[in-house]
Amino acid sequence: MDDDHVGGPHRHLSRRSLIATGALAAGALGASAPTIGTAFGGSPARAAAGVTKKITIYAEQLPGNLFGYGLAPGQATVPGPILEMYEGDTLEITLVNTTSQRLSIHPHGVDYSTESDGSPFNASFNNPGETRTYVWRSHEMVAAAGRRYMPGSAGYWHYHDHAMGTDHGTGGVAKGLYGALIVRRRGDILPSKQFTAVFHDMMINNKMAPATPMFEANLGERVEWIAIGHGNLFHTFHLHAHRWADNRTGMLEGPSDPSLVIDNKDLNPGSSFGFQVLAGEGVGPGAWMYHCHVQTHSDGGMAGIFLVRNADGSMPPGAEEAIHRFQGHTHTHGS
Repeated sequence: MDDDHVGGPHRHLSRRSLIATGALAAGALGASAPTIGTAFGGSPARAAAGVTKKITIYAEQLPGNLFGYGLAPGQATVPGPILEMYEGDTLEITLVNTTSQRLSIHPHGVDYSTESDGSPFNASFNNPGETRTYVWRSHEMVAAAGRRYMPGSAGYWHYHDHAMGTDHGTGGVAKGLYGALIVRRRGDILPSKQFTAVFHDMMINNKMAPATPMFEANLGERVEWIAIGHGNLFHTFHLHAHRWADNRTGMLEGPSDPSLVIDNKDLNPGSSFGFQVLAGEGVGPGAWMYHCHVQTHSDGGMAGIFLVRNADGSMPPGAEEAIHRFQGHTHTHGS
């Protein structure tokens, strides 16, 4: 899979990724960055319980006054790499701050001590040039009294800076210091490709149309979307011609699963969700749009393209023309 880096060249990496051995898997074209965590392949997820996975992340300044996280020096992207773990695993992240700014890394959805909070409130951050280790833990669902269950960590979460500019990391988030965090439950189906779409104010992945990411897949490929909200505006995420179940995975667990099937969902600051679809299922290949469905936001540049190629990777009829129309369309760039 190709990887469209902000401030870096295209790179080709292996699809299979196991954090314990340090191998990486690339994101999709126009997607955030490499994935580190689980192995891809469209099969159920399997992992040993209680694995501690150690990774190093480099915070770097990028062209255009942006900042990003990367898995190696010179590989920072906006968004940062997709981090993955299974319920019961621990991620031990060594964050290397190569910049002249105070910054950190703060997760949603997982367990951590105050020392790994990633906030100045708890004196948890990296000064310029400083290296610091953050430990994120996860746990499985457990039975509780009264035929109830305490939820586990599984879900589509995210991480971001919490120290640049202000004690809440407002400057770091605005400049691109964010990424997706996935906690899987054993048995979850794994995708072939992953896309991260971050809606921040009037931008997607810190870009506005027509420069927003174009995500690509071949007809029938299992694609995983991770949608994240940041900034000060309220959004919705809409994907043309595809739909998903409004639950943890985006898939129904059986014919009696009561989850609503949707194609549009609120995506507000600090929120995140994810789902899987089969590219072009029931509708065929083509250039399909994804966008915020707040009308002034989509008019203002919060839209992008999901290009579903033919199964053999060739361009379907009409797709090239649709892409050219999108690239030539005048967006108001209003609020």
